Amino acid sequence: MTLARNRIALGAILSGLLLLPGNARPLQAQTAPHMFAVANGKFTLDGKPFQVISGEMHYPRIPRAYWRDRLRMARAMGLNTITTYVFWNVHEPQPGVYDFTGNNDVAEFIREAQQEGLYVILRPGPYVCAEWEFGGYPAWLLKDPTTVVRTTDPKFMQPTARWMARLGKELAPLQIGNGGPIILTQVENEYGSFGKDHEYMRQNHKMLVDAGFTKSQLYTADGPTQTPDGSLPDLPVGINFDGNAKPAFETLKKYRPEGPFFNSEYWAGWFDHWGSKHARTNTEEQVANLRWMLEQGYSVSVYMFHGGTSFGWMNGANTDGKGSYEPDVTSYDYDSALDESGRPTAKYFAMRDAIATATGVTPPPVPEVAAAMSVPAFALPEAASLWENLPLAISSEEIKSMEEIGQAYGYILYRTHLKADAQGELVLDQLHSYAQVYVNKKLVGTIDRRLRQDRIALRATAGAQLDILGENSGRVNYGKSFGGESAGITHQVTLAGKPLLGWEIYPLTMTHVEKLPFSKKVCEGPCFYRGGFELTKTADTFLDTTAFNKGQLWLNGRALGRIWNIGPQEALYAPAPWLVKGKNEVIVFDAKGRMGGTVRGENHLMLGAMGK
Repeated sequence: MTLARNRIALGAILSGLLLLPGNARPLQAQTAPHMFAVANGKFTLDGKPFQVISGEMHYPRIPRAYWRDRLRMARAMGLNTITTYVFWNVHEPQPGVYDFTGNNDVAEFIREAQQEGLYVILRPGPYVCAEWEFGGYPAWLLKDPTTVVRTTDPKFMQPTARWMARLGKELAPLQIGNGGPIILTQVENEYGSFGKDHEYMRQNHKMLVDAGFTKSQLYTADGPTQTPDGSLPDLPVGINFDGNAKPAFETLKKYRPEGPFFNSEYWAGWFDHWGSKHARTNTEEQVANLRWMLEQGYSVSVYMFHGGTSFGWMNGANTDGKGSYEPDVTSYDYDSALDESGRPTAKYFAMRDAIATATGVTPPPVPEVAAAMSVPAFALPEAASLWENLPLAISSEEIKSMEEIGQAYGYILYRTHLKADAQGELVLDQLHSYAQVYVNKKLVGTIDRRLRQDRIALRATAGAQLDILGENSGRVNYGKSFGGESAGITHQVTLAGKPLLGWEIYPLTMTHVEKLPFSKKVCEGPCFYRGGFELTKTADTFLDTTAFNKGQLWLNGRALGRIWNIGPQEALYAPAPWLVKGKNEVIVFDAKGRMGGTVRGENHLMLGAMGK
């Protein structure tokens, strides 16, 4: 269909006031349908130009109790729209098993946006990138190693179509043609950076239509120069970029001179890798480019308006496909307008001023945010050894990846006994991503994919027990090679050039760690440590993890995120809604643990250190 025919009946925002850029009076919410179209190179609402001023934030990265607070902050910055991805892996953890509860209730997130007077741009993927584990794909897609993701391979497209149909039941009713706030729905995501199979893109388009996404404007998004590879001729396109906006739009106009002109991601910040410095980006340049785009009448979505936190195991990683591997930290602060904990930064106020000046619309007052609190240092006096609390083993002659044994996240232990004296290189072929090697439970070395390592020198006698404790540090979420990102040891193990066989494999999903048999017995090596602190009131805090080496932290049963003493992240965000008055329990897993570590709560982010 042509753009001229692709007119969408828009249901009105049912509650709240929505400020229209370039129009000093607010649009009162109504129940009558409206018309949304692409006409004369612009998005239009009821035949009048409509400028999308959006910011991105992601519902799983924000505690549900804070969704509305963050949405109000968006309105107060002058935004009229919120953009969000949908993260397939959190909603379908096992094939055909769906979860739309709690922090996964994306429909409620969208309804709350509507109630706060915001339109929504929906980015359902199925691939999302987003510095999110495996780009949002569920790990079980890799159980069959012959599956080729992000292609027309039926082993990939069939579960994808099933997922989209299920998602449509949740979200298609919330399109604006049905009275909801969703005005734009993206087809796939930056596919031009991955491939140029237009049949694959057409099938993704058809999946969305079949799932009921026919009452919002469909579009594609790519980098400016990748637009021809990732776009479809009958859909408008958005372009994603950082830096200077003018040349980006000049490139877009070569391919789509008729418009509309839409910056679907303006990268006003950046993300952090373990072992690198915290991102500090140029607010002045970002605001100047934002102002310029708004003054041209272009639509824009700031990525990220509020980054939040990749809680638990959900961080992604980067690779160049040639051996590099850069896992992301748990914090997704992104140097964004709202920091990781939802507090406005200098960038927030600068962008707010730019939007108000460009549109002539005075935004609502900025809501106050409760102060974060400090928590005095507390001990973790109880411990439980990993060695003494292993699950049942899976026997396998050959090594298996996490996915091949049905595991998605966490750690995995590979154990075998050497049949003869051995001396030589122990090679973990295609380790994803980190391992500690033990002989008779004594640590003899570490292997870190991040440092392009895959081997250590080993000397052991016949009968020795060889243990390899592996960690999925985050599956790669971007690049042409990311489809091969199984976790664990993904090929084979050799010693002195000969394959090692006869393995006992222990899946360490690290769920329900609170049920471990903790005691005050001294524990060193891979251990869990437990302690707690008392509160008479709750507020946000940041749990300092600098006393530990590498692992994970749980607060009151919730996996907050990763610990790694190489920085830059040195504390984990602990939101007030996840704390309780009275006793709060903290459990830390440290792969190189020792007794005596303490934790304290700081009243500020700790993202600036280079690491140790």
